[in-house]
Amino acid sequence: MKPIQANIKHLRSLKKLSQERFADELSWSRSMVGSYEEGRSEPPIDRLIDLSNFFDIPIDILVKNDLRKAKNTSFIEVGNKRVLFPVTVNEDNEDLIEIIPAKASAGYLSGYDDPEYIEQLQKIKLPFLPTGTHRAFPIKGDSMLPVKDGAFIVAKFVDDIRDVKNGRTYIILTKDDGLVYKRVYIPEGDQANLMLSSDNKTYQPYLIPRENILEIWEFTCCINTQEYDEKELKLSSIMMLFQELKVELEAVKRM
Repeated sequence: MKPIQANIKHLRSLKKLSQERFADELSWSRSMVGSYEEGRSEPPIDRLIDLSNFFDIPIDILVKNDLRKAKNTSFIEVGNKRVLFPVTVNEDNEDLIEIIPAKASAGYLSGYDDPEYIEQLQKIKLPFLPTGTHRAFPIKGDSMLPVKDGAFIVAKFVDDIRDVKNGRTYIILTKDDGLVYKRVYIPEGDQANLMLSSDNKTYQPYLIPRENILEIWEFTCCINTQEYDEKELKLSSIMMLFQELKVELEAVKRM
């Protein structure tokens, strides 16, 4: 079965439309819908355009990807188009956490909207997580100390960038830089950019255009792969205290 014929039937079913009602919506005949879904014929380009406009999904996604691997119509905005956002579930229909391995993190930029890429990732279930879609992302470097190199940030998918909370930490997928983990600030009076800042102040904050952001995930918890020593734990507690009080450590040093 080719993806397009499976996708037409799957997306129609998700919208709870009969073949007859679906045909009416597109100004097609019912027999045409049946022919495409059963694979007796393939939709020409003008029909593919109809489908793309109706479902608000790019034609290449409709043709190349098996959308049945998503549990619902979960999509993200890329420019003025919507792209499939795959969600993996177990046999009990519970959301699973896909783990992005460190070695494969560079490939996430090209595979984040590909169900086959997501399907191949290792998966875990953490029952204490809040409702929502989560993934675990590897952390590299020391820009977000006390989070160590090699740790994993488990984060919740943010559907709308307008829901970003000022001063919270996020995993961000950008067109140019791939995956980064930063503290995000909303510049006053600037609706076009976000300010990304490292907790390690040796790294300078920088602006990133909102239009360059492909995905954004809000921090839920951290899985460390290295043990902290006593000094690091004390430093971590102090930093968290000042962050909660919204006091910059640099300002404290000057007092």
